[in-house]
Amino acid sequence: MFDASRPLTPFADNAHPLPPHRHWPRGGDRPILALHCSLAHAGAWSGLAERLTNLTLTGFDQIGHGRAADWDGVIDLHDAATADAIAMAEALGQGAPIDIFGHSFGGTVALRVALTRPDLVRSLMLVEPVIFAAARAAGAEAWTTFQDEHLGVARLMGSGDRLGAARLFHGLWGTGEPLESLPDRARDYIIDRIHLIPAQNAVLLDDSKDLLRAGGLEALRVPVLLVEGALSPAIIAANHAELARRLPQARRASVAGAGHMLPLTHADDLAQLTTAHLALS
Repeated sequence: MFDASRPLTPFADNAHPLPPHRHWPRGGDRPILALHCSLAHAGAWSGLAERLTNLTLTGFDQIGHGRAADWDGVIDLHDAATADAIAMAEALGQGAPIDIFGHSFGGTVALRVALTRPDLVRSLMLVEPVIFAAARAAGAEAWTTFQDEHLGVARLMGSGDRLGAARLFHGLWGTGEPLESLPDRARDYIIDRIHLIPAQNAVLLDDSKDLLRAGGLEALRVPVLLVEGALSPAIIAANHAELARRLPQARRASVAGAGHMLPLTHADDLAQLTTAHLALS
């Protein structure tokens, strides 16, 4: 059940304003903050939330998504999402650490929150965090093929082909069906926001936020669950292998028959993994 009435206020005076957010009370007060993937919105977590118990899950709309403000083309997307996530974590925890979930781009934001403000984090569940620079740093064979495919989105955007860029991106990272088969509203939502994808490349491909700095991941002493779809692009497994090598308390899990959008397509499987993960933290 989605609870739109539950009040949530900043933790401190003159704090960062809270972004548009949604709550799913599931019979418990344990707060969970969930960070959605690019070209989605907080509602992407509804399927998982409805399968969980004894907690309250909260998601927020990142800049350029859902009910949040449109991106102005200037503000740094990762900085903005991280600032919003920190404000939400402070408000939800009221001084205590909380569990944070993140999918895809949201997973990289969750990781940055943990590195920047470890006092806010009780545990992490990262579903295919797309910090592709991890695979690159590890010299993974999957990097070369991935880089050429992924940069194709930016090339198409550069030529003015928004539809082609959206079609390519959705084909690589969507739910498996062609872009044209989506309902009009969902298809238009992706096309209207496809420019956000190349705007993230400096963070995801080049680690411009220094998430992979020496000693950073190794100092993160909280349980971390890395979840991947068994059918996802090979770059994901390469990312996870490097992250798991460096994170002291990381565990990996693979969901059979799933791809990158497994929070939507395999919510039952993810709920089982989530419940087991939370029991350990």
